[in-house]
Amino acid sequence: MTDKSLEPSSRISPFVEQLREYPLCEPILKRRSRRFAKGFHLAEGPLAYQNEISTQPLSAEEEAALVFAAGGLTGPVLAELPYEPSHASGGGGNIMTHLVGWTVASADATHTISVFVMNDEGGWLLKRLQDFSQSEVSELIRLGQQHRWLEVYEKSRIQIANQRPEVPREIRYMPPFNYWSANQAGSTYFLLVAELSSLYINLLLAAFSEELAYFILDERNGYRPAGIARFGRSKGGYLFDRASDGRLGTLGHLDDWMYEYSAVEQGSIIQNLALMVEALGLGGFPHFAGHPFIWFQKLSFRMEGIPLSQTIGANPLIKLVMQLRGEDRAVPTAIGFEREGQVLIKPFCPPYYRNMEEAVLAFIDYKFAPDKGTLKDESVATAWRRQAKVQAAIPPILNQAVDATIACWDYIYKCYGRFPTGSGPLRTAMAYQAH
Repeated sequence: MTDKSLEPSSRISPFVEQLREYPLCEPILKRRSRRFAKGFHLAEGPLAYQNEISTQPLSAEEEAALVFAAGGLTGPVLAELPYEPSHASGGGGNIMTHLVGWTVASADATHTISVFVMNDEGGWLLKRLQDFSQSEVSELIRLGQQHRWLEVYEKSRIQIANQRPEVPREIRYMPPFNYWSANQAGSTYFLLVAELSSLYINLLLAAFSEELAYFILDERNGYRPAGIARFGRSKGGYLFDRASDGRLGTLGHLDDWMYEYSAVEQGSIIQNLALMVEALGLGGFPHFAGHPFIWFQKLSFRMEGIPLSQTIGANPLIKLVMQLRGEDRAVPTAIGFEREGQVLIKPFCPPYYRNMEEAVLAFIDYKFAPDKGTLKDESVATAWRRQAKVQAAIPPILNQAVDATIACWDYIYKCYGRFPTGSGPLRTAMAYQAH
């Protein structure tokens, strides 16, 4: 077994020196999905082959380089947006969530993706930006810029299993063409978990801003207003609630947009991993790892059973029929991730908040609280010369947008039992294996 010791080093290793001399165009040109690793066996088909070479796990340095590519902190973002409320764009810069960048793109800088790393020795959760103190963030940025990725890896991971987590190799959990190659012994497996509540709240606050003033309908319930009827212009409010205004949306639209935004972040992680794999001379491939609950159960997430009839927004008659036919089963839904009494992934919704109002207000406080909110903390280094002046000009979210967001959020949660409606706050879709 390869030694996974993460002993810090004060010098740049030959491994890093060689890696940083590798030209960018080479991995872009040569990037391929390479599924066949040492020791792997493809049993059927014209490419059937048994590799007689023993499996060879990644070294600690190789794994650390991949981890940094997947989500290392890199320094201040530019955040070149209008902020002052008097500006023609109305202070649109407050859609930003964080002012610290990392190696991948993230919608609204929300950092929604948590990365789980698995190998023959166990499983680890990589902390996100929001899981570190400001002093830790500064140190991680410094170490990353110095290519001291082993130290970054050591400071960023939390062990959550002492053996490789696995899901059953069955069609309902894994596509059959991945049975032979995915999450196999000797590989390092990266599972991406999206935490969607923060992105969704941010999206709603923007949609209900004075500048956009979208009106949201629930297409599963006769296109009735999604808890926001009183905010429509036809009721004396400010949201454009007529079709002729061109600003009507649906809950389905919101779910789609949010999943697409989250996919940008996942795609950036996958591409970075693939390019780093090529630069390291390794094999690897991205693949589908989506399932409503199996990975969450295997990783011991906090789960909740929600009636199927509620998740689909069934009316009382349909719900009764489903119950009489024994079809209203509980849908296992991940709602958080905890270890030894510590909450490691905490969505902005119950059970971590008493209600949806408290959750929305907590998210707003996370961004705008004086001196400590992510957009107001002057101890966070930014790319702005006049940092204090810019941060002072960042406007808070208007009360009417906050109220509309709370009303919509509460409506969705009460109607469908989870948020967002299609999956709950946590979701898996993609994984990447390196070998």
